[in-house]
Amino acid sequence: MKRLFSILAMAGLFVLSTNTVNAKAGATALVSNLSSIATTAVMLQDEAPAEVEKGFTQVLKEQFIQGGAGFMGIVLLCLILGLAVAIERIIFLNLASTNTTKLKQSVEDALASGGVEAAKEVCRNTKGPVASIFYQGLDRAGEGVESAEKAVVAYGGVQMGQLEKNVSWLSLFIAVAPMLGFMGTVIGMIQAFQKIAAVGNLSASLIAGDIQVALLTTVFGLITAIILQIFYNYIIAKIDGIVNDMEDSSIALIDMLVDHKK
Repeated sequence: MKRLFSILAMAGLFVLSTNTVNAKAGATALVSNLSSIATTAVMLQDEAPAEVEKGFTQVLKEQFIQGGAGFMGIVLLCLILGLAVAIERIIFLNLASTNTTKLKQSVEDALASGGVEAAKEVCRNTKGPVASIFYQGLDRAGEGVESAEKAVVAYGGVQMGQLEKNVSWLSLFIAVAPMLGFMGTVIGMIQAFQKIAAVGNLSASLIAGDIQVALLTTVFGLITAIILQIFYNYIIAKIDGIVNDMEDSSIALIDMLVDHKK
C-alpha cells in the first residue's frame, strides 16, 4: 500500500511540474507577442506622418515661397489689386441691376394717372442707371420729345462710363501678371547660364534650382491672369446686359412720352 501511495505522489508531482513548465512557456510566448505588436505599432506611428500627403494649399504656399519674394510679390500684388477691383465692380453692377419690365410699367402707369411729375417720383424711388436715364428724359419732357431723347442719349453715355469705371485696371493686371512671370523666367535662366559659364561645365544639379524658380514665376503669373480673366469676362457680360436694358428702356421711354403728348 505504501508503495502504491509513493507511485501516485510521484505521478502527481510530475504532472504538476509539467503544467507549470507549460504555463511559463505560454506566458513567455504571450509576452513576446505583445512586445512584437507594440514594436510594430511604434514603427507605424513613426512612419505615419511621412505617408500623409500635403494639401493643395500647403503645396501652393511652398512653391510660392520657393519662387522668391521679388517677382512673386509683384505678381501677388497684381492678384490682390485685381480681385479688389473685380469684387467692387461686381457689387456695383449687382446693385445697378434693375427689373426694367416692372420699372417701365410703373412709369407708364404713373404717366397715365399723375403725369410727368408722378413718373419722376417713381424714378427717384428706384435705384439703377435705367431709372436715372428715365428721370433725365422725363425732366426734359416739357421741352419736347426731341430734347428728352437727347437727354436720354447723353445721360446714357454718362451711366455707361460709370459702369465701366476701373475695368481698364483689371485688364491691365491681366496683361501685366504673365509678363512679370515671363520676366522672372528669363532672369532665372540668365542666372543659370551665368553659373554654367562660371563653373565651366554643365551640371543638372547646378542649375536645377534656378530653372525651377524661373518656371514658378511663370506659373503663378499665368494663374493670376487666368483668375482675373474669369472675373473680367463676367463683369463685361454684366455690363453688356445692363447697357442693353438701358437702350431698350430708352426707346420705350421715348415711345411713352410720344403717346403721352397725344
